[in-house]
Amino acid sequence: METVKKILAPTDLSELSLIGVRHALEMGRSQGAEVVVYYVIDLGGQWFRRREGIGPVHEMLERHKRMLDGFLRDKFPELMNLVEVRQVVELGATAHNLIVKKAESEGVERIVMSTHGRTGITHLLMGSVSEKVVARAPCPVLVMPAHKRDIAKAA
Repeated sequence: METVKKILAPTDLSELSLIGVRHALEMGRSQGAEVVVYYVIDLGGQWFRRREGIGPVHEMLERHKRMLDGFLRDKFPELMNLVEVRQVVELGATAHNLIVKKAESEGVERIVMSTHGRTGITHLLMGSVSEKVVARAPCPVLVMPAHKRDIAKAA
């Protein structure tokens, strides 16, 4: 098995993303890899409609950086000192495009992420971020299904 030096772990800070982030951190610890935890603030079309209500962009970014740091320290305190973790927060309109671009620009060797497992009409309407990342990623993608019974173990 090849050793991975850099892992990208996208998150939306949801409970369902815990499994992917935990797996990325554990993989980083076992392989001595840097883990880039990547949080995209997906503004979509709302950026233009709600621009006045958002406040200065740098304030919003700083607030979300604090949220990401709190999420990681609260959910994974035992791993945070054992793994080289870099936290990145960015604004964007389509999370899957930004995840792929981040993987390319960082030269990551693996993307580890959770999938919400939507099916039926919800999947048809919303699509799957993980599915779109898998289709375009420059490296292997490990997709962890986020079953509710596993979330408690991940937290």
